[in-house]
Amino acid sequence: MDTDSRFLPIETPEPAARDQFSDPRAAVQRLQQLYAEATQFLLGHFSRLIEGGKPHARYRAFYPELRLTVASHPQVDSRLSFGHVVAPGSYAATITRPDLFGNYLTEQIGLLVKNHGVPVTVGVSDTPMPVHFAVAAQSDLAVPQEGVLDFSLRDVFDVPDLRTMNDDIVNGVASALPDGAQHLAAFTAQRVDYSLARLQHYTATAAEHFQNFVLFTNYQFYVDEFEAFARRALADPASGYTGFVAPGNREIADPEAPLVTLPKMPQMPAYHLKREAGQGITLVNIGVGPSNAKTATDHIAVLRPHAWLMVGHCAGLRNSQSLGDFVLAHAYLREDHVLDDDLPVWVPIPALAEVQVALQEAVAEVTQLDGYELKRIMRTGTVATIDNRNWELRDQSGPVHRLSLSRAVALDMESATIAANGFRFRVPYGTLLCVSDKPLHGELKLPGMATDFYRTQVANHLLIGILAMEKLREMPLERIHSRKLRSFSETAFL
Repeated sequence: MDTDSRFLPIETPEPAARDQFSDPRAAVQRLQQLYAEATQFLLGHFSRLIEGGKPHARYRAFYPELRLTVASHPQVDSRLSFGHVVAPGSYAATITRPDLFGNYLTEQIGLLVKNHGVPVTVGVSDTPMPVHFAVAAQSDLAVPQEGVLDFSLRDVFDVPDLRTMNDDIVNGVASALPDGAQHLAAFTAQRVDYSLARLQHYTATAAEHFQNFVLFTNYQFYVDEFEAFARRALADPASGYTGFVAPGNREIADPEAPLVTLPKMPQMPAYHLKREAGQGITLVNIGVGPSNAKTATDHIAVLRPHAWLMVGHCAGLRNSQSLGDFVLAHAYLREDHVLDDDLPVWVPIPALAEVQVALQEAVAEVTQLDGYELKRIMRTGTVATIDNRNWELRDQSGPVHRLSLSRAVALDMESATIAANGFRFRVPYGTLLCVSDKPLHGELKLPGMATDFYRTQVANHLLIGILAMEKLREMPLERIHSRKLRSFSETAFL
């Protein structure tokens, strides 16, 4: 580059006024306008430079900002866990992809205006927008690796910054903003943009397709059953479902339409049974292990889903269990280790009554068993999650003693991680597992071990998860999003 980047002037979009809004839709429209101006500014200069142009300035644009200022202590319905602030002061959040989050932002802003009787302010923040995220949101271009261009990208554009791309807010360790304002939302714009990019990478589907109710599984069979259910739902006009999306963003609305499989599947393929306003169901096959479980939930959390559930296989730890029995987790023993730095193991992960009831009712409806009879095929109890798939090949005295002390009834490698991250990110969670082996009693997960009962129960398992999600969907948000998930000092946004 001919010019020393240290002496390049900084060029930004034209300054924008800060406007107040009492109409949440108008506020979101203004956020969309500011976001579009910023991304188009960066994209225009980026496109020119990768076509061989020379940088004449350092090009910088900023995320939009949403701000609320409250002058007095609010008198708010104490039953509400979100939609209000707890003390006078200023609260702010950087905003990204207001097109994607339009419904969510309209809802959350509407609650703030309603509960506090004051307008919100929309303007431009002082947080630079990395060019990587601007390009990803607006075009099919890719940001070249460092060294490909004849200038250093970071000398001309802003790049992702870990200082604004972390989980300090949800972990409860974030400081106030430089101007003294507190945080209004659980994630910064850069943190959201980072996860949106990662979701595409890990699941091979765009964030736009993700629905508000998410099922996680660790077995391909559930994917096959989900597609079959989706096709039946699309054939029924009364179902309310409008489309089915597979990896590669392949979408069908016709139940008979073919779905072409990607030649190379992603690490955690996602499938989406869509409904108006994102009220459908997403299924993610996270595979095996707590690392994948944490990775998936770390990134899906920024979409602010209304619930996520684990529906997978587990080892039954009691002799009275049979292959195909269900386990409804009401407590978790965490030996997954992947969240120890973010959420210490001494933090209890409570069962959420609304989710537990929905799951139990769904089991009863699908199996046609109820009350005491339901206990024949389902146990409630502690689910242990471990990070060593072959723990049973070591000296069993230590692990088995710990499992017995905990009163665990099942063991897997994902459930406690998903529940703990749900707790950490304030996303309602639950677990319903299906017993696929009994390692303590000689019934190992080997070919030929499955009984007809087991195969039938596995087929029912996904239907139970879907039915439970549909029950949760019918609940008001203030019931689903429990106060149990909120800490002493919370953000107003879900």
